[in-house]
Amino acid sequence: MTEIFLASLLLGIFAGVCAGLFGIGGGALIVPVLALLFQAQQFHPEQIMLIAVATSLATAIFTSAASVRTHHKLGNIDWRRAKHLAPSMLLGAGGGAVLAEYISADLLRWFFVTYLIYTCAQMAIPKRTKVSYHPAKQFLDYPLGMLIGVLSAILGIGGGTMTVPYLVNNGLIMKNAVATSSTCAIPIALAAATSYAILGWHDNQLPVGSLGYLYLPAFAGIVLTSMFTAPLGAKLAHRLPAQKLKRYFAIVLLALALKMAW
Repeated sequence: MTEIFLASLLLGIFAGVCAGLFGIGGGALIVPVLALLFQAQQFHPEQIMLIAVATSLATAIFTSAASVRTHHKLGNIDWRRAKHLAPSMLLGAGGGAVLAEYISADLLRWFFVTYLIYTCAQMAIPKRTKVSYHPAKQFLDYPLGMLIGVLSAILGIGGGTMTVPYLVNNGLIMKNAVATSSTCAIPIALAAATSYAILGWHDNQLPVGSLGYLYLPAFAGIVLTSMFTAPLGAKLAHRLPAQKLKRYFAIVLLALALKMAW
């Protein structure tokens, strides 16, 4: 327990900086690293991915809240679109957690490996997304919000890699899309983390220190450091060659994907 807490402090530092520097959610880094840590501590093989995903989502509640506070002060959040998307995302995330419990550990692992490879490609070969000037098709907010919530709960992410492109293609400029996506990550993370906590409540095979599928020592370590290092990463983004660094970080994510696959 102590070893994981100390390792999670370091993980939180790195995840926070990367989230602020590269504009990605911490789940892409937190989930695979936690899975490796839990494997080293000989957690039950069928529970490793569920615990990693659930714990990652619980940390996203706090890191997203810190991000939203900053975006709100800057006036970047489109609250009208956030209110459209949030209810369906919340429902989808709750249902996604229930669905994840029925997915085999190997399939869940391969699902995440595929997501990591997709994220690597997006970071290594960025595409310029054009803003759509056509009227926003807000009727799509509900079904797509539900789908984003389900996938986010299964993968342990805040959904930004899906929400941001959707909002940009529906009329929002990038900074508003990122800010609004961060706002939507809160109901996703809250619903999914709560569901995972309830689903694993009576599981006697979970390690000591668990709240359902949430592993509290890892959660505490990541939150304690990532909330302070995320703003640092955002500041570094204005001083460092972020696009070049993204390619290096993509290599790190690819290595994690290959390790998980192996």
